[in-house]
Amino acid sequence: MEPPIPVTLIGGYLGAGKTTLVNHLLRERGQRRIAVLVNDFGELPIDDALIESRDGPLLQLAGGCVCCSFGSDLMAALQQILALQPTPQHILIETSGVALPAAVARMLVLLPGLELDALLVLADAETLRRHAADRYVGELVREQLQQADLLLLNKTDLMAEADLSALREWLGSTAPQARVLSCRQARLPPELLLGIGPVQSGSRRGAAVADAGVLFESLSLEFEHGVDMAALAALLSAPPLRLLRAKGLMRDRDGRTRSLQLVGARTTLAPSTHAGPQQGRLVCIALRGELQAERLRAALVACAA
Repeated sequence: MEPPIPVTLIGGYLGAGKTTLVNHLLRERGQRRIAVLVNDFGELPIDDALIESRDGPLLQLAGGCVCCSFGSDLMAALQQILALQPTPQHILIETSGVALPAAVARMLVLLPGLELDALLVLADAETLRRHAADRYVGELVREQLQQADLLLLNKTDLMAEADLSALREWLGSTAPQARVLSCRQARLPPELLLGIGPVQSGSRRGAAVADAGVLFESLSLEFEHGVDMAALAALLSAPPLRLLRAKGLMRDRDGRTRSLQLVGARTTLAPSTHAGPQQGRLVCIALRGELQAERLRAALVACAA
């Protein structure tokens, strides 16, 4: 049985930078085969050099990637993507600027073979509070923020530091569940936004997740014991740990192999299709300087089954 394809939803109000982010992820995807679903091709300018062929609502892109226009029928587009051979390794869905991405997330459970990886919401740092206070669109904007796993605060280079600090404080009360990341031109590492990828062996501290311009760190741990996974998920998602991402493959209290995924404050525990690991593995990502290695190791010990 093939593992489900991870799906990343990209939401945010008009002008926040969603299309810029999608193009960035296509350019920096590495070896991933990515499928991108958008309302209309015209909203996603793709370099002609990347387009190999066009067949109706489907663009074949270089490197095994595809772009699919879904108009008003997202479910049909997803079924078309699932029928491709080889299947994509990751799916991006760019939602409309006036859509609530959580509504799209609820649709994913209707199609076997898909799983929600992350719900990303972009926000224009300069205009966010003005839009959030608008009598017509304010409720929509605030709801989008409150549905985010990771909230990407874009165009932060256009703001004074004092204004940016005040904005982050406001977001702390408006969208307390989200992990807030500042960025310019929607540039953040794919390893963070598209999941960690396969859990690698070897324990290391402070490995860079992106280039030197983006300050993130990762920690990879291996362990022999089974784990109370519900307890571990609760500890990892606690705000004081300030984790952005975590991924693990391990034995639970009953000896079953299960996976753990954390993005922002949301954790998912699921049976694993992988063969039982000889060792449990856990990879965590945080902002540089905020990765609390000893607390993570202590959490694993505390949750040993």
